Amino acid sequence: MHGTSARLLALLSLLQARRDWPGSLLAERLDTSERTVRRDVQRLRELGYPILAVKGPDGGYRLEAGAELPPLLFDDEQAVALAVALQIATGTGAGIGEASARALSTVRQVMPARLRHRIDALRVTAVERAGTGTYPQVDTEVLVAVGAAVHAREVLRFDYTPASAPRHDGPPRRVQPHHLVTWGGRWYLVAWDLDREDWRTFRVDRIAPRTPTGPRFTPRELPGGDVADFVTEKFMGSAGWPCRGEVILDLPADAVSRFAHDGVVEELGPRRCRLVLGSWSWVGLAATIGRYDADVEVVGPPELAAAFARLARRFGAAAGEST
Repeated sequence: MHGTSARLLALLSLLQARRDWPGSLLAERLDTSERTVRRDVQRLRELGYPILAVKGPDGGYRLEAGAELPPLLFDDEQAVALAVALQIATGTGAGIGEASARALSTVRQVMPARLRHRIDALRVTAVERAGTGTYPQVDTEVLVAVGAAVHAREVLRFDYTPASAPRHDGPPRRVQPHHLVTWGGRWYLVAWDLDREDWRTFRVDRIAPRTPTGPRFTPRELPGGDVADFVTEKFMGSAGWPCRGEVILDLPADAVSRFAHDGVVEELGPRRCRLVLGSWSWVGLAATIGRYDADVEVVGPPELAAAFARLARRFGAAAGEST
């Protein structure tokens, strides 16, 4: 396939270099057969490149005029990857945002119409936060489907699989999708959940879209008005707590999120969730988490585990237990 792609790019370059090309001369230049040239021309036509057949003794081909830059050859996944990479680059703070936006505009103009439509529907907000470790891959078709629903302002229905479950179990989620966001190496959908009547964030790698999409909707005003600020506050909190920890609770996410305030709650199963929360001290954080009256698994950091041990000794002493 790599050889075919290279040959197609060479064919496009030759077609751009002069007005008419006899098929036999193209075959000679490309070191291939005329039959292969005919197949490659058909492939380019299927990708949206306007190549005309030229009548005459030798026959031949002509690339219609209209683009000042050489045509670019991308498959669907490459086009999506390029669009995503350039949009994310605009939010890196590396001083290349404007150049990245201009590059995307330039590349878009020389893509076939089908691929232009595909990347136009994909709008991404990059919230500047570096991710570490290995993160799950997002299927390109899922990313495009979610992005298209955001672009069209259409209600999205999807199955959502929690991290700890082997498969989705329950009715599909119904949301008004507003933004696709990258944060810490993961993809998220920011949406208004129609059944829970609240703003929610969903991991895109756990989304399985259902078709068709629902009716169009009028966009809501995101709290604070800025998606980057909303996501930053959602995942880091606005209070700037000096101590933040992560635990897993044996409680449904809905039961925890009602009292989590600026904490982050992630559903892990029907009766299990992840909670990231902040407080003024580690002991205060442990005490706050203890109010949920559920089994707790400390993910980190070690200071939080030590705070739970300290509280256990204090509460044991208060209950008259021997130490």
